[in-house]
Amino acid sequence: MTGPYVLDLHEVDASRRAVVGGKGAHLGALARIDGIRVPDGFCVTTDAFRRVVEQEPAVGEQLDELARVRPDDREAIRTLSARIRRTVEGIAVPGDLAEAVVRGLDRFGEGTAFAVRSSATAEDLPTASFAGQQDTYLNVVGTEEVLRYLSRCWASLFTERAVTYRLRNGIDHRAVRMGVVVQQMVFPQAAGVLFTADPVSGHRRTATVEAAFGLGEALVSGLVNPDVFTVRDDEIVDRTIGAKQRAVQALPDGGTRDVPVEARRQEQPALTDAQVLELVRLGRRIEAHFGCPQDIEWCLADDRPGGGFRIVQSRPITTLFPVPATDDEDNHVYVSVGHQQMMTDAMRPLGLTMWQLTAMAPMLEAGGRLFVDVTARLTSPAGRTALLEMVGRSDPLTRDALETVLDREGFLPAPPDAPGEAPGRRPPAAGKGAGKGAGGAPGPVETDPAIVKELIERSQASLAALRRDIRGKSGPELFDFLLEAFVEHKRVLSDPLSIQVIMAGMEATWWLNDKLQEWLGEKNAADTLTLSAPDNITSEMGLALLDVADVVRPHPEVVAFLQGVGEDDTFLEKLAELPGGAEARDAIEGYLDRYGMRCVGEIDITRPRWREHPTALVPALLDNVRNFAPGAARQRFEQGRQEAYEKEQDVLARLRALPDGAEKADETKRMIDRVRTFIGYREYPKYDIISRYFIYKQALLEEAERLVRAGVIAEREDVFHLTFQELHDVVRTQRADEGIVRRRKEAFRTYQALTPPRVLTSEGEALSGAYRRDDVPPGALAGLPVSGGTVEGRARVVHDIADAELDAGDILVTTYTDPSWSPLFVGIAGLVTEVGGLMTHGAVIAREYGLPAVVGVHHATRLIQDGQRIRVHGSDGYVEILG
Repeated sequence: MTGPYVLDLHEVDASRRAVVGGKGAHLGALARIDGIRVPDGFCVTTDAFRRVVEQEPAVGEQLDELARVRPDDREAIRTLSARIRRTVEGIAVPGDLAEAVVRGLDRFGEGTAFAVRSSATAEDLPTASFAGQQDTYLNVVGTEEVLRYLSRCWASLFTERAVTYRLRNGIDHRAVRMGVVVQQMVFPQAAGVLFTADPVSGHRRTATVEAAFGLGEALVSGLVNPDVFTVRDDEIVDRTIGAKQRAVQALPDGGTRDVPVEARRQEQPALTDAQVLELVRLGRRIEAHFGCPQDIEWCLADDRPGGGFRIVQSRPITTLFPVPATDDEDNHVYVSVGHQQMMTDAMRPLGLTMWQLTAMAPMLEAGGRLFVDVTARLTSPAGRTALLEMVGRSDPLTRDALETVLDREGFLPAPPDAPGEAPGRRPPAAGKGAGKGAGGAPGPVETDPAIVKELIERSQASLAALRRDIRGKSGPELFDFLLEAFVEHKRVLSDPLSIQVIMAGMEATWWLNDKLQEWLGEKNAADTLTLSAPDNITSEMGLALLDVADVVRPHPEVVAFLQGVGEDDTFLEKLAELPGGAEARDAIEGYLDRYGMRCVGEIDITRPRWREHPTALVPALLDNVRNFAPGAARQRFEQGRQEAYEKEQDVLARLRALPDGAEKADETKRMIDRVRTFIGYREYPKYDIISRYFIYKQALLEEAERLVRAGVIAEREDVFHLTFQELHDVVRTQRADEGIVRRRKEAFRTYQALTPPRVLTSEGEALSGAYRRDDVPPGALAGLPVSGGTVEGRARVVHDIADAELDAGDILVTTYTDPSWSPLFVGIAGLVTEVGGLMTHGAVIAREYGLPAVVGVHHATRLIQDGQRIRVHGSDGYVEILG
C-alpha cells in the first residue's frame, strides 16, 4: 500500500526518513526548531520512486547485474551506473504523480524558482552522511523543468560515486530509495557551511564557518577559497579572508553560472563578525536539537527584516571520534589503550567488556575502542612526572600529545609544585634517573633463571585449573563462574614477582642503552645484546613455524594442496589423504595446540583464533617453505645467541679500557645478565591472558549455540554484539532484543572506519602527537627507533597476515603488530609500523630477531606504497622512500 506522493515539509520530521529520505526528514525537523528558518517547500516521497523506478523491469535487471560487480571494478561500476541512470531518466512520470507535484508547485505562484534536491533514505545518517553523493539542481523554473529534474534526482541514486560509496559502506543498492525535496529558491548574498565542531581536531566547542559570495555551489565545487572563521565560546579566535574572485549566481530564466566578483569586493569578508556569531548561535541550537555536532549548509538572503539566515541542510558530522561518557562536566584527558596494546582496530561490545572486566585499570569505551582516564595523574605533581616519563619511554607521540593538552592554559588545573621541584609543567627528560638503584643501576632483583621458570609453572597450573573447573558449566552458573575466574585472571596479572621480573628486564634494557651511549657513544646497544634471549614465548612461536615448514617442505603434493586451500578451514581433515600429509597435519596440529589461541587483534575475544581459522597461518607457512632451508629455526636462534655473546665481549672490552673501566664493565655485565635472564618473560603474561581468553570464548560460544538452538538468537556470532552483562541477562531470561544486535552491528561497521587518537579530551579534541626532531632528513618519515641497524629493501604493505606474501629481504609495513605477527618476522629484513613503542611486542621481537625496526611512523601504510624501495634506519628512527 502506498501513501501520498507529496508531503509538505511541515508534515515531516526525523521519524519519516523512510518516506522522504534523509535530507527531507532533516529539513522537516529543522523547520520545527524555534528560530530556525528553512525555505518553504515539499517532498516527493519514496513511494513515487518505488512506483516509477523499482517497478521498471529494466532497472531490476541492471541492478542484478550491478550486484555481481566487484567493489574494486571501477570500470564496470562506471558503465553499469551510467546505463541505469539513462534508463531511469527515460521513464515517463505517470500522470497522477505529475499532478500531485503540480499541486505542490501551484501554491508558490507562476515563475517561482525552485531548488530540486535528492533525498536518499541512506543519506544524512549519524554514521554515513552520503554528502555530495546524489544531485541537487538550483534555480529550476517551470513545471516541466521541475518534473525533468525530479527524474534526474531519482537517477542520481546511481551515480558512480553514490554506488561506490554504498559498496564501501556495505549498503545494499535495493535497500535505498530516493525522495526528492522541492524548495523555494533563495538568492543569497552569501552562502557556505558551518561545522559546529572542528572537523579536523574534533574539538566540540570550536565551530568553523566557511563563507563565499553568492550561492554555496562556488564553495562546494572548489571554485573559490572561502573566508574561514573559527569561533570558540562565542568569540572569533581566528579568521582567514579568502580572495573570492568568482561567485555562482542564478540566471533569470533558470540555471546558474559563475561570474567574476568585483575587484574591490574580492578580499572583503562575506560576513560581518556579528553575522558569524549569530550563525554559530543558530548552529548550536540545531546541534542541541539533534544531539550531536552538525555540518550545516546556510545562506544569507539579505539584511532586511524578513531576510537573514536560511538553513538549507543539516547533517551529522560523521568523521568525529566519539567522546567517552562521564557523569560530570569536568575536563578529562584519555589515553588510548589500543596504542599500548598494539591493537587499534574497533572492538565489538563483548570484546570491549571482557577486556574491561579483566584489565587492571578502569577503562572507558568510545568509538569501539578503550581509553584510560589519566586526568587525576596529570593533576598530581608526582603522577604527572611519572606518567609522562613512562609514556615517553613507550611512545613519544603519546607523550607529545599529552604535553600539548597540558600546555592549554586552564584546561586542567596545574599541580602544586612538589618539594624540591622547580615550577613548570614539563618534567625531566624521560629515562634520566628513573627507577634506578644504588650506583645508577635498576633496583635489586636476583638474576636467577629459576624465577622465570617458577612464574611460568604458576601460570600453567592456573590455566590447567581453569580448563578443569569450567568444564560442564552452562547457563547462569557459567557466568557466575567466569566472574570468579576474572578475579584469578587479575591475580595472576598482578603477581608482584611477575611485575618485578618484567620491570627488571625493561629497566636493564633502558640502563644499557643509556649508559653505553654515554660511555661508548653507541646507540641502542641493547638491541644486539637481547638477540635470542631465552624463554620468549612470542619469538619461539615464530621459530616454531619454521620447524613446521621443515615437515611440509619435502612433500610437493602437500605444498600444492596448501597453496589452494583458500578459506577452507577444514583443510586439516583432508591432509592425511596425501603422501606426507599425516606428518604435515600432525605438525600443524601440534603448532595449534600451543599457539592456536592467538590471532591478529587477539585482545578482542570476538576475533577468530588460529585454532578456529587455521587458514590464516597458511601464507606465512608457505613463505617459510619457499624462503628457508631445513633447520633454519635452530640456525637463526644460535646465530642470534652468538651475535649477542660477541657483542657482550666487545662492549666489556671497550669499557675496561675507560677510566674506572673495571667498575663500569662489572656493572654492565650484571645488567646484561639481567636483561638476558628476564627480557624474554616480558612476552609471557600476554600469552597467559590470551590462553585464558580462548577458554572463556569456547565456553561462551557453546552457550551461544544453545541460544541458537532455542531460537533466542539468529546466529552464534550475534552474542559478540552484546556486552558480557547483556549476554548474561539473555542466558538468564532466554530473551534477546534483535534491534540491539542490529544497531550494534551498524555502529561497529562505522567505528571500523574511524582512526582512534592516541589522546582524546572530554572536549572531543583528538591528538596523535608529533616528533619534535631536527635530525630527520628532508622527505624522510620520522618514527621511534626500536631495533638497531639499517636495511634497504622492497616495502610490503600488509594489513592482514592472512594476505601476506613475503620474499626474503622484504620490509614489512603495517599499522600495528601484536604477538600474532611474529611468524612473519622470521622471513623479513625490517619492520615499519604506525603504532608501537620501545617495549611493545613488535619491538621486542624485532630486537630478538635482529630486524632493523622503526615504529610510530604516522600514516606509514598510506605514505609508503606497496612495492616501493625504502631504507629503514632502525638506530636513528626514520624511513627513507627511495622510489
